[in-house]
Amino acid sequence: MELWNSTLGRGFILVGILSDSGSPELLCATLAVLYTLALTSNGLLLLVITMDARLHVPMYLLLGQLSLMDLLFTSVVTPKTLTDFLRRENIISFGGCALQMFLALTLGGAEDLLLAFMAYDRYVAICHPLNYMFLMRPRVCWLMVAISWILASLSALGHTMYTMHFPFCMSWEIRHLLCEIPSVLKLACADTSRYELMVYVTGVTFLLLPLSAIVSSYTLILITVLHMPSTEGRKKALITCSSHLTVVGMFYGAATFMYVLPSSFHSPKQDNIISVFYTIVTPALNPLIYSLRNKEVMGALRRVLGKHISPTQSTLWGGLMVSKIRSPKARRFLL
Repeated sequence: MELWNSTLGRGFILVGILSDSGSPELLCATLAVLYTLALTSNGLLLLVITMDARLHVPMYLLLGQLSLMDLLFTSVVTPKTLTDFLRRENIISFGGCALQMFLALTLGGAEDLLLAFMAYDRYVAICHPLNYMFLMRPRVCWLMVAISWILASLSALGHTMYTMHFPFCMSWEIRHLLCEIPSVLKLACADTSRYELMVYVTGVTFLLLPLSAIVSSYTLILITVLHMPSTEGRKKALITCSSHLTVVGMFYGAATFMYVLPSSFHSPKQDNIISVFYTIVTPALNPLIYSLRNKEVMGALRRVLGKHISPTQSTLWGGLMVSKIRSPKARRFLL
């Protein structure tokens, strides 16, 4: 078959989930709603963590980075998907495909590592509370963030450059939501078996090492929690960790399906559904999972929003909140 590359000025055609859907208009509207929810919820959580001084602690610094990654991740894919459907044109240039691949790999890899660091943060907070402020001092937290971004971007750069150097055939349809390595390699007019094996090994390593750290952290946390004498303390510790475990389950479940399971378990339709889940659905749900289960975040949200409403509205809101609290001690604190 005739070969082509970026010098010929052609682009790939992304045959995503909207093209294969039986009701693309309804699905497009659903994706638009989810994207709006992801932008709003992640943006609001970032705003609250930035503006409220009470949340300037390691746990919320890492959570803010997670929201930033989710916001960027969904923005790499969703706007183009929706725009292409509305314009009836789903072409992506060679350079655009390479850029999308690099950004998606960087953000996915960075979130993978960050979730492991967040598990370590919970381990230190529950198992070594007296040393928490030393072990999780600001310099250590920012080092964790930097490691997540740098390692992920270097890995993404290497994989993107090597993937896009292959010659591609005249059949340039990518049957996927975005330019990901497995879907792009299917168009290569060269033997990619060794590289596919390397991608598989890299993906397993990049996923299983952080996942092993997360499992180890939460195993030690569970042992510590079970030995707590206070029932209230056990309940608080479990609630604090439940949000992170929910997010970990969603992210690693989708990532394992895409990069760990053999290709025989994959089909274009399944891959598209999983891609929608971890690029659009999960970024929309993550901030809601954290904020709705976290009293500190909800309290900070009320304080931040309270600064932007009139004094009368603020008084009424505060009175309503106090009236719903039965504890006299809590009432005196709020008043």
